[in-house]
Amino acid sequence: MLTGIEEVDWASLGHAYGPADDVPALLRGLASPDPAEREAGLDGMYGAVHHQGDVYDSTLACIPFLLELVADPAVQDRGGIVELLTSIGGIELDDEDDDLAGPAGPGAGDDGFVPAANFAMAAAAVAAGADVFLSLVDDADPEVRLAAPVALASLHPDPARVLTLLRERLTVEPDTEVRLALVEAVGRIALRHASLSAETVDWLAWLARAAQDPGLRLAALAQLARCSPGRIPDDIVRRVTALLEEIRTAPEPDDGGGEPSPARMPVTLVGQVRELLEEQVAGRRTPWTEELLRTLHGALDDRVDDRIALITAQLRSPDPGQRSDAIWLCGGLIRLWRGRYEEVVRLVGEQLADPDARLRDAATSFLGRLFERAAPAADALAGVLARGPVGAPAASGGPADLTGRTGRDGALLALARSGDARAVPLLARALEGPGEVRRELLYAVDGLGPAAAGLAPLLRRRLAAVELDEDLYDRAAPLLYALAAVRGGQALPEVLRLLRGAPEHRREWVREAAARTLGAFGPMAREAVPELRELLAADSATVATAAARALWEVEGDADAVVPALVRWLRPGAAGADRCAAAQALGAIGPAAAGAARALRPGLTSRDLWERVRCAAALWRVSGETERTLPVLLAAWEENRHARVDIAECLAEMGPAAAEAQLPVLTELTRRRRHNAREGASGSHDIHQDEKLLTLCRATLARMERRDGGL
Repeated sequence: MLTGIEEVDWASLGHAYGPADDVPALLRGLASPDPAEREAGLDGMYGAVHHQGDVYDSTLACIPFLLELVADPAVQDRGGIVELLTSIGGIELDDEDDDLAGPAGPGAGDDGFVPAANFAMAAAAVAAGADVFLSLVDDADPEVRLAAPVALASLHPDPARVLTLLRERLTVEPDTEVRLALVEAVGRIALRHASLSAETVDWLAWLARAAQDPGLRLAALAQLARCSPGRIPDDIVRRVTALLEEIRTAPEPDDGGGEPSPARMPVTLVGQVRELLEEQVAGRRTPWTEELLRTLHGALDDRVDDRIALITAQLRSPDPGQRSDAIWLCGGLIRLWRGRYEEVVRLVGEQLADPDARLRDAATSFLGRLFERAAPAADALAGVLARGPVGAPAASGGPADLTGRTGRDGALLALARSGDARAVPLLARALEGPGEVRRELLYAVDGLGPAAAGLAPLLRRRLAAVELDEDLYDRAAPLLYALAAVRGGQALPEVLRLLRGAPEHRREWVREAAARTLGAFGPMAREAVPELRELLAADSATVATAAARALWEVEGDADAVVPALVRWLRPGAAGADRCAAAQALGAIGPAAAGAARALRPGLTSRDLWERVRCAAALWRVSGETERTLPVLLAAWEENRHARVDIAECLAEMGPAAAEAQLPVLTELTRRRRHNAREGASGSHDIHQDEKLLTLCRATLARMERRDGGL
């Protein structure tokens, strides 16, 4: 076992955390009869030797030993080793993938980067030994059989041989999840090898019709859609819905009483992931349907109406697991695609009354990211929150027993972000209580409009209790934001206390936040004028510009603040400082017309955001459309993330922005959200895209009114 491991100079090799002299112990741990040692060894391999997918020289040296371990039936938990090898060898390089080399730890090259050649060498080394995976498709261990198909499809150099083997194995494989893995691997071969694609797609289409097992038919249908989108049947929604119902009502298989619970493992990352996955599928008969549906949704791509119909059908299923899957799938759909989601949102709201805690948590988390699009679920949110005070435990096991960040405060956050006034008394109750109020709730106050004005005294009391210590900004910033949203000018003494007494730590941040709040108070903050005038001379542009905007709102004297802002537009100032000054001047508007000359050079800046900020400000102070509109429209095409800011200005321009009609119309016809990012998302992404659409509609409406008047 592990022949020749001592002959490798491991100390001269490296991994993510330094010399690789600990790798032999990790490899021996993988072969240990002790399950705790095996898990610790696998955790170390992923944590150091294959850290975040990197391939070091020590990773390459491990490949022969890992292949030897996989080939030995006496080694337990080989499925995890197969998955490790698949990850190490499964990266494909082409001419445009030089950026795979990236920053790494001490095990990287002299320049601190993992060489791209390491990935290619790893792929070649694992492929050279991939015959070992052929014998694993009928291994006695189902976990090994589960990992082997994707390894073969990804790594073996003879895909035709693998395809035949996988299809033959499917006829005798007894384990459901392994059968699904076999179908997925066949689909992977079809995608990777064009010469086998037509044959494989035909076979998948046959399997989707002829397989007795409905789960297998669903898997084949998902892979067919993935490999050949043109062959997705027109009645896909009906077929998938029927398959899900057939799966739900199928007799439960006899598992022989189940396996005994494993001994408690040491705390490792691999172990934590395993426990999380086990918890996620606990109590579910067919947890694998979620992955099949995720594959199918990915293949349907921009067929948004079909995807909505599928999710709607799932949300009406008697199976809470299917409804939970639908919520997570819809989260990915609504984040990337525009569509008619009203019925979906309403059905998600109904899940808040379900006795299944995981389902309630999924629904609450989903609704909290929708902002105004959560309105169809507002009655359900309000109903849940009305069953007891926010933060107080409800009857154990009842529908209102919502806990944690996705519990009662999560439901309140979703209701507040939707703009529903019923959130106000609940927020008041939370502010009256002794505990900390979730900061996102305070940032949601600005969406509640005039109904939130009554929160001002409670916010003031909270702000008065904040200590002037190093944690001041973290505790005070959300309160200052909320006070600005409700125009709570009666809190002026408390805001001044922070402004005057802020400690050195993050003092500039506190001053900026306080100045913004004072500006929102308007003339009620006249007592703060001396402090704001002093801040005009601050070394920080963010502080000085916030103070200038506040002084304008309090006194309305442009002559007192415009020169202080113009100084941040001079050559040599940082781009971020020029942007801040331009935004402040734009907020002042025509009264700052004297700053037009200082803003014009920014129209030709190399920095896109500076061009956008200066163009918008120049139009707002001078009305110069001929200079500014081309800059804004060019930036619109150059960077989609600037479109919300640009659309705000275009909406103000109205008829003067006639040239913007085509881009605005084009935006309104797009199905994909302007800020959609595969594999990444922000809590405000949907809200920002909906804001863009609202601004585009407002721009067109103003243009149409002008045309109608003519």
